Amino acid sequence: MGRLFILIVLVLVAVWLVRRTLARMNEPEGRAKKDGTAAPEELVRCAHCGLLLPRAEARQSAGALYCTEEHARLGPTQGPGRR
Repeated sequence: MGRLFILIVLVLVAVWLVRRTLARMNEPEGRAKKDGTAAPEELVRCAHCGLLLPRAEARQSAGALYCTEEHARLGPTQGPGRR
């Protein structure tokens, strides 16, 4: 009788875990876990190529922001060719 009770509890826990996992997979990606709203990340423009990227991913060199270490090494683009 005790084994049957343990088996039923294990099945219930497994069902609960599967339902919880499926519910999390269906949530929108940008949603914050605690307060239900996600703060938008600030976008910055690469001083060399003009690419927009999140500030957290940008590299800073000589007071300017760049998308890659290579662009930071090359420095800002000069002239009308830049977008």
